[in-house]
Amino acid sequence: MRRDVRILLVGDEGVGKSTIVMSLIKESYVAQVQHVVPEVTIPPEVTPENVTTYIVDSGATPQDKQHLEIEIRKAHVICVVYSIDNPHSFDRIPTYWLPYFRQLGVNVPVILVGNKIDLRGGEVTNQALEDEIIPIMNEFKEVETCVECSAKLPLNVSEVFYFAQKAVLHPTAPLYDSRDHVLKPACVDALKRVFKLCDANKDGLLDAAELNEFQRKCFDAPLQLQELEGIKEMVREGTINGVRDDGLTEAGFLYLHTIFIQRGRLETTWTVLRRFGYAEDLRLTESFLYPKFDVPPDCSVELSPLGYQFFTDIFETFDKDHDGALKATELDDLFSTSPGNPWQSYPDITVADDTSGVTLQAWLAQWSMTTLLDHRTTLSYLAYLGYPDEPRTDALVVSRPRKQDRRKGKSTRNVFLCYVCGAAGSGKTSLLRAFAGKPLTEAYTPTKKMLSVVNSVDIDGSEKYLVLQEFGSKYEAETLGNSKKTDLVDVMVYVYDSSDTNSFSYISYLRQKYNLDHIPTIFVATKSDLDLAQQVRLTHVYHGILG
Repeated sequence: MRRDVRILLVGDEGVGKSTIVMSLIKESYVAQVQHVVPEVTIPPEVTPENVTTYIVDSGATPQDKQHLEIEIRKAHVICVVYSIDNPHSFDRIPTYWLPYFRQLGVNVPVILVGNKIDLRGGEVTNQALEDEIIPIMNEFKEVETCVECSAKLPLNVSEVFYFAQKAVLHPTAPLYDSRDHVLKPACVDALKRVFKLCDANKDGLLDAAELNEFQRKCFDAPLQLQELEGIKEMVREGTINGVRDDGLTEAGFLYLHTIFIQRGRLETTWTVLRRFGYAEDLRLTESFLYPKFDVPPDCSVELSPLGYQFFTDIFETFDKDHDGALKATELDDLFSTSPGNPWQSYPDITVADDTSGVTLQAWLAQWSMTTLLDHRTTLSYLAYLGYPDEPRTDALVVSRPRKQDRRKGKSTRNVFLCYVCGAAGSGKTSLLRAFAGKPLTEAYTPTKKMLSVVNSVDIDGSEKYLVLQEFGSKYEAETLGNSKKTDLVDVMVYVYDSSDTNSFSYISYLRQKYNLDHIPTIFVATKSDLDLAQQVRLTHVYHGILG
């Protein structure tokens, strides 16, 4: 939410713009005011929203036009003032002022301000006022509301600026269709996502404990029992399916926010949406999805124990049939609060059960690989899936530099990266598939893109995760020749075909071209079931370890 609001008052000459400003400042009527009052700054501590507020007066004479255009472009919200005793000043709002803002390309909230209600003759009902204002609001969606006031009495003057602040800080337009009196689709989608994240046991209801946790998260205070019962009773009276088994349904949750907005409590809905990372366009903000997280060179990122616990808990929550695997429908449900499954190639990248369901072992392995290769994706999905605590970066941990690990001859990390290199047809892809528990494919298909697989391995009684990557000859130069990438490699595996006399020579070529001797290395001879052949230029053998 922004920390300052710039309010501009415009309108025809004589409607009382300057008098309204002076009445606010002096808290009383000032009979004689200058043509245009100088800009007023109101400090945050004296405003309900705790924001710095700038109030800008303007003139409407031809001499004021250039300055007026400048101020219109700078404004966060525009109050168009008309005089109750001058119908022409009201008629000019839809015929001159609102089209004028659009002509300048300005799209900010607009508040209509009817001044001098002390001069009104006779009683005017709310219905009569609505009949005048609604057609304008239907044609000009930027108009938020209409406020009537009197700078002379003074009456409702502070309300003018309160509603102007709210129009900037808690705008109606993104949330609510004032013509059809319904929540807008983007608002519905955002609130549905919030509901799903707050429904901890995923039973489709917010029970008392879940509502209290929601209240604590958004407003730093639990709901009193009387308040909770009052909310449920209001929802019961307003909608048929809003409460079930003494819990609030999704329909009831949406109805509740509709009522908040209709009663002018937009700050309540906006507080909820912003707490869950939404900006004014009802998209999750970059800063929410990707909080600051620095990774020094030669270090990698892993899930912390808190991160592993979160992904374990969410797995068990969505494994509805308790069979130890997430089926496609369960995965769809789990990822319904996100852009979707980040692993389109599953189950090819890790182990799977007989039905291609994601086991807990595979689930944690995949997140381990994702965090190692692209920790920003993990950070964003922690947000999408509702990681409960802040800072969310506590779910990740930065490893000790690899150079330090190699000097000590020991690593404290749990996830390791291995590059698999070798000549075309030497069996690299088959090696990766075997590591991920996939059957051998007889047909040879050249590797055209980066392939990554992950599985857990047992090292001295401790479970670690090993990521194998094969990139094919097309990407060898940009991978092996890039020190930033090779600095993140723990092991080099060179694969050669033991039945092909020239297979090992390609490995010799790679090792001569790229200086990778500092990385622990393993040579793997494949196809040992075929006739063995003496390799050309078999000169050195290197051995490496994981820990």
